[in-house]
Amino acid sequence: MDYDILVVGGGINGVGIARDAAGRGLKVLLCEQDDLASHTSSASSKMIHGGLRYLEYYEFGLVRKSLKEREVVLRLAPHIVRPLQLALVHDAGQRPAWMIRLGLFLYDHLGGRELLPTSRGINLKQHVTGQPLADQFSKGFVYSDCWVQDARLVVLNAMDAVERGAEVLTRTQCVKTTRNTNDWQVTLQSADGANRTISTRCIVNAAGPWVTSFIDEGLRLSREHGIRLVQGSHIVVPKLYEHEYAYLFQNVDKRVIFVIPYEQKFTLIGTTDVDYQGDPGDVEITKKEVDYLCVVVNRYFKQKLTAADVVSSFAGVRALVDDGSDDASAITRDYRLEPNRADNKAPLLSVFGGKLTTYRNLAEHVMDELKDVLNISATPWTAHAPLPGGDIANVDFDGFLKSFRERHSWLPAELAWRYARNYGTCADIIVGEAKSLDELGENLCADLYEAEARYLVKREWARTAEDILWRRTKLGLLVSGDDVRVLNDWLAMELKN
Repeated sequence: MDYDILVVGGGINGVGIARDAAGRGLKVLLCEQDDLASHTSSASSKMIHGGLRYLEYYEFGLVRKSLKEREVVLRLAPHIVRPLQLALVHDAGQRPAWMIRLGLFLYDHLGGRELLPTSRGINLKQHVTGQPLADQFSKGFVYSDCWVQDARLVVLNAMDAVERGAEVLTRTQCVKTTRNTNDWQVTLQSADGANRTISTRCIVNAAGPWVTSFIDEGLRLSREHGIRLVQGSHIVVPKLYEHEYAYLFQNVDKRVIFVIPYEQKFTLIGTTDVDYQGDPGDVEITKKEVDYLCVVVNRYFKQKLTAADVVSSFAGVRALVDDGSDDASAITRDYRLEPNRADNKAPLLSVFGGKLTTYRNLAEHVMDELKDVLNISATPWTAHAPLPGGDIANVDFDGFLKSFRERHSWLPAELAWRYARNYGTCADIIVGEAKSLDELGENLCADLYEAEARYLVKREWARTAEDILWRRTKLGLLVSGDDVRVLNDWLAMELKN
């Protein structure tokens, strides 16, 4: 037998499952048809959060589970996850203040909060968060959640899975499966058309928006659950204010919108919730969504936005469990696991739904489901094992950044910050023995030196400029078309070696 588990899908759920399984001594192979995190898992609001608005839909179990995971994930990767305080602006025409206070009280106490501050009421006329707001807003609340570099969270889980013995194949499709009593025979096809046939005791279907099509067309099996595809879109604009708080705005349609400081020079605004039909790989933000987000922000801020202010945007499709809700915003964000052992043949386990925050918890649940059929005896372990670069003492990123800058005082402050924030303790691998910028190699674009680009190719599966500029980093916000061509030319040469 080649493998114990084949994981299909390189989003956050797939890599989380691969990491957990590899750490329990199982032989694991993960295949992803595109780049890691190239779809839903890089198109989130970049939040590790309990989901304050889910309390309105009585999703107390999901909120509690998410709040508990929030601080777990913060401890695992304090370089790419950071505490974030949000100002919730009270609009007298929307949810009443007493309801918000009650919701925040529950939010503070449901999840066993230890690291993050408690919520509190604020006077917007006196608090820094009130400065950019329109004059009619005077009352608000501040509460805590966490912000994350979502695509990097995916990559770090994949890296750790490999360090623990897993194999990860990107740009590789599962094109044929044959189910036997004790195994699956699976044909995998790489981007160059080469085929490889492997055997595996079990398949875990973590294909996200393609979870049902993989069952229906790839495996030709029946299923119990369905999914509802919901498009979520975001816009990026030049920085709207100077402080580090984010905002949660209530819209007249009862949706909430996040406004978040982003990559030091920008502001991220989102998300929308729109039912989606079509190929999940083709999703794009619409003009209607851009206008919608601008209208919400313009209700609250003095500075008015138009579509012309948008410097970047992204859209993703969330594959939510189809629970029959009429409103896309009301569909549960919790997950369902569907086992299939028809005729006592080799097992299949499919993952429906889920959210970024609970990926690690979901992976543990998958291991529980497979424990008997795969004879898994090893116990859960991922809650206390840092992700690559996350072994930062006392979850103290500021202290780590200070020591990193002292060790490499020749690095410009902004570049040192970016290395520390993106790579944590792995930043020292990029810098190596270099004592000057020249020793990092050519500056390919936007302070992306060859040493960093080579690290991303060798250790993080980067193959194209898009992989590097938009998923491994967010330098795409700072580059031109000529820069992209230069980087792609460099990559073509690097990948030949």
